[in-house]
This record gives sequence, structure tokens and C-alpha cells, in this order.
Amino acid sequence: MDPRKNSDGTSKIARPLGREQRRWPRLPSSEAEAPDPQDPPALAPLSFSTRDLVREDQFGAWQTLLAPLVEVRLPDGVFPSDGFPADHTAWNLGSMLIVQQRAPAYSYIRSDTKLRSSSIDHWYVALLRTGRAWTEVDGRVALGKPGTMELRSLGHPFRGRTTESESLFLYLPRELFEHSAAALDAKNNSTLSGNVANLLIDYISGIEARLHALSANDLPRIVHATRDMIMACFSPSKDQTAVAEHLAGVALMERARRYIQGNLDAVDLTPDTVCRALGISRTRLYQLFEPNGGVSHYIQRRRLLTAHAALSDPEETRRIIDIAEAVGFNSAANFSRAFSKEFGYSPREARNAMAVPRFVHSISAFERDTPHSFEDWLKMLGSWSKSA
Repeated sequence: MDPRKNSDGTSKIARPLGREQRRWPRLPSSEAEAPDPQDPPALAPLSFSTRDLVREDQFGAWQTLLAPLVEVRLPDGVFPSDGFPADHTAWNLGSMLIVQQRAPAYSYIRSDTKLRSSSIDHWYVALLRTGRAWTEVDGRVALGKPGTMELRSLGHPFRGRTTESESLFLYLPRELFEHSAAALDAKNNSTLSGNVANLLIDYISGIEARLHALSANDLPRIVHATRDMIMACFSPSKDQTAVAEHLAGVALMERARRYIQGNLDAVDLTPDTVCRALGISRTRLYQLFEPNGGVSHYIQRRRLLTAHAALSDPEETRRIIDIAEAVGFNSAANFSRAFSKEFGYSPREARNAMAVPRFVHSISAFERDTPHSFEDWLKMLGSWSKSA
């Protein structure tokens, strides 16, 4: 046994409190997806750390941060004066919060009293990268560990404890699952492992790696795809092969959409080029995009939606023909004809109106009164999902 490790595999080596460390791993430049200059990043993280506080105040600050969700306590034999170096970074996708968390060991409880005083009843998915967690709901304990996913409702009391850990949490409003509420309620405090869990973990990790580059147009697609994958993973179906195939299809669809969005300016963007880029057959591609009216229709619509967003931006100074060429149209007449057919008015009218397009899920509406705390984000999550 490694003398530097505890019995549960966690490190005995304490991190120095006086030195700032990088909060999250930095991806190599080849893995990080650079934002399209015409499609600017939409997200700014809400970061919190206790590391800059004096040791005696660190745990109290952590209690305050998590107070909207749970009451937290230190393990037996540990005191506030020992310090509590922790990091918490939240990303708001409008209808979903993604939280990266690193913290020492603590226990937590969401009591009946807390529920009566809180309007927050979201679902959350927990992914532990390191450490262990034990959570009890109605006498049933779920074990969280690396390689597993946990599903839990904030509308139901629970209690538990966690070792020193690094975790990722997804918070999703109950309204996103309104058509599957009963099925999901039956899975409260479930733990998922195996191949299906790994597919979901890989998908979520892919989103996490690109949070800095996501545009406003990306957000609703990602939220809805994530919801569908969670439902597929935690559905009552015992056919794990069918679930895995469904998840693989959702992930492939997201890859296809991302490739198309990143190559809208290419005149030769066709079903064949998409097939070659993804390494799939035309038949498989057509199956993916059949609900969207076919891949060619999807490409043209994405081009027109992107052009509409640019024309409706008061700060956009490019000529209409330049915008048309930037989204793959090589003829002003073809662009004007397709645009008018799609929206019922001309590109010139769209520019003159300076109207925000209804089809774009923009976060600017709630950024005008941007909440300044994690609690505010949690409370507004349901409201944003209704307006999305």
C-alpha cells in the first residue's frame, strides 16, 4: 500500500493554502474547441473559492454558499479552525446549471424544514471524479464513486456524507421532465454504472471541455440533448443495449450538428462531406436528420438562422451579401429568395427591424438583470426553462 494514500485511496498530502492553484485542468490546445469569431462565447463562470479567506472563516463561507441546497457539517474531529479549502465554479446554460466542485470531506442534509422554506425542487445529476459519497433517501443508500452517475431530487429530503472529492453536478428544473415526471420520480436516488454510465459521462465531459466556447445558439440544443440522455439512462427499460444505442445516436447527432455549424461558410458543405467527416454512411446520416426534414434542409435552415441572427444584431456592420457568403450562399439572389421563403420577409427588412429573432435562445434577456449569486441562479433556473 502506498504510504502517501489513505485506506480509501485518497491522498494524505495536504495542499498548501497560501498558493493559488489552477482550479480545473487545462486542455491542450489541440483538444480545446476555439469559438467561432462570428458566434461569440455566451457563458461566463460564477466562481467561488474559500482559499483567499482566513482558515477559521473558510467552512462558514462554504456553509453559506450551499445553504439554499443543504445544511453542511464537518466530520467528527474536524474543526473550522482546521481550514476548508474548497472551489465551486458554476456555468449557467439558461435551463441547466453545470457546477464543478472540489472540497474536503463534509456531511450534508436536505431536511423537511429546508424543503418547506425552499422553492428549489430541481433534479440534479452528480458525477464524482475522485472520492466517495453516501446519500440516504427513505432508508436506501446510494454510493457515488468515480465511474458512476447519481440522480437525485431536490424536492425530496435526503442526507449523506462525502470524502474529499472533485465532482461535477448538473442541475435541471423539474419542468424539463414534465412529460416523464412519474418515471423519473421512481428513479430518485439511483446510481448508474457500466457502459451506459460511461457514455453519459463521456458526453457530459465533452460539454464541460467546451463550456468556454459555447454560443447562445448552442445552449438549448445541449440542454435538451442532455435531458434526453438522462431520461434514456435512468429509464425503467432493462434493455441496456437499446439504451446504449440511443445514447450513441444522440452523441452522434450532436457531433453532426457541431460539424455543420462550424462549416456553414463552406459552399461544398453537403451530406457527403458530413458523412466523410463523421465516418458514417449516407443512410445513417439520413436516419439522424429525418426528424429535421433531412440533412440538406437542416443545413440550409442553420445557414438562414445564423444569417438572421447577424442581420438582427444592431452591432453587425457587414453588408448583407457578406453575411450571405459567410454562411455559404454564393448568390445574393438565392440567399434573398431562401431567406424570404423561410421567414416571410426579406433580409433588408430583417436588418431594418433590428429585432431579436424568436428562434434564437439568447441569454441576454436574463443577463440584463444578471443574478450575482449561486442561490439566484438556482431560483431562476425554472423561470429560464419556461421562457426558453
